[in-house]
Amino acid sequence: MQDNVKREQIKTQVLVLGGGAGGIGAAIAAAREGAETIIVDRQGFLGGNMTIGLPLLAFLDAGGRQVTGGLPQEIVDRLIELDGSFGHRACPLHNSTTVIDPNLMKIVLFEKVKKYGVRPLLHCEIIGTTVKNGELQSVIVKGKGKEIELFADVFVDATGDGDVAFMAGAEFEKGQYANGETQPPTLMFTVGGFELERFMNFLEEHPEELKHGSSMKIRPGYTAQFLRASENHVFVGLKNTISRLRQEGKCPIDRDTIIYINLPREGHIALNCIRILNFDGTRIEELSRGEVESHLQILPLIRMLKEHIPGFEHIYLSSIAPFLGIRETRRIKGMQMIREDAAVQGVIPEDTIALGSYIIDIHSGSGDSTLIRSLAGPYGITYGATISKDIKRLMLSGRCISVDPVVFGSSRVMPTCMAVGEGVGIGAAIAAKQNITPEEVDVQMIRQKLRERGAILSLDGHG
Repeated sequence: MQDNVKREQIKTQVLVLGGGAGGIGAAIAAAREGAETIIVDRQGFLGGNMTIGLPLLAFLDAGGRQVTGGLPQEIVDRLIELDGSFGHRACPLHNSTTVIDPNLMKIVLFEKVKKYGVRPLLHCEIIGTTVKNGELQSVIVKGKGKEIELFADVFVDATGDGDVAFMAGAEFEKGQYANGETQPPTLMFTVGGFELERFMNFLEEHPEELKHGSSMKIRPGYTAQFLRASENHVFVGLKNTISRLRQEGKCPIDRDTIIYINLPREGHIALNCIRILNFDGTRIEELSRGEVESHLQILPLIRMLKEHIPGFEHIYLSSIAPFLGIRETRRIKGMQMIREDAAVQGVIPEDTIALGSYIIDIHSGSGDSTLIRSLAGPYGITYGATISKDIKRLMLSGRCISVDPVVFGSSRVMPTCMAVGEGVGIGAAIAAKQNITPEEVDVQMIRQKLRERGAILSLDGHG
């Protein structure tokens, strides 16, 4: 069979593969530093999971101190201008919530990309890599019957799944050490017609519906009064009702609570409830199964909520996310790895490029439970955790950075991924402009540039 596929070649200084939180952070930061930058994504928009109704969690730590600034804060500030966010609010369960309008997020990210001169290459699937002597030479993408071979001085894998690193032969880990389970995916969807006051009245009459099992130890204050006090909230609960409905054969979802995100649009909430078990998001067969199974859970779930939960009686389907929200797949091994003891002890090394502070939040991959563990304060994510230990000129951003499976339960949230990306993008730009490898870049120069951009690297004013 004749191969009629045409292949074009393009060269850039920094190539970011994946347009989610980690990719956006890296691409904008690299371009802002003057590096010619291309960002690739399979969708027709940028933002990844920031565009499906999820909130931005843990801009603040458990003590209410802001730990993420810089570019992530710049994006939230623009959303606030557009009435697309209420800003940050301390939360006893999530440290803080920042609910956002997912449609406005798409627009804001295109604004930023255009402002800073990032070249987007959308509707492209990554199909291969070229590696010589352990050095990544190019990444091949395909779209509309054409292949493009992309050459760069520095490559940033921000695919979430570590697809580029995997194709290039980098060493990786996947799943929990004990059993290999990965956290399950969610298909987000939004509904309109939600009556917030009626639901709050129900919660005040049934405070037990805000209590969680022993695996979810949370700080006091997560009450109906807390939720009612601001539209900027995420609800997690209804454990008793869900347990009863499951026993009666009326619950279509494999999780023990209902999660909704109150969107900045009256009567609209995003539901984070669907859970596909025993799932491997690195296999297309599994992704296909997950899409089918999760879509078919939506109408039964809406029916259950309408029939059994006050405030949900008149809800209707408003939108469905264009893809499964994948929580966990590969973690690529870097020159350093952030481990559980460092996160729990709040270690912030001198080569930190971003702070993490979100709770350790591990959804069971085979059951309906969620393990939650609070952290007293932030921990440092180091530059070395964003550089592949195996493949030269390959950096990592977003959830595929080098962390152990417990730390991953915290570091995977989007503000942290974006903050890491900002540091990665600066490092990549410096490496490209100085014609050196990413590991040769002076991390203190990166940190200085981050501070100048408003990033937060410590809480004592000296980081």
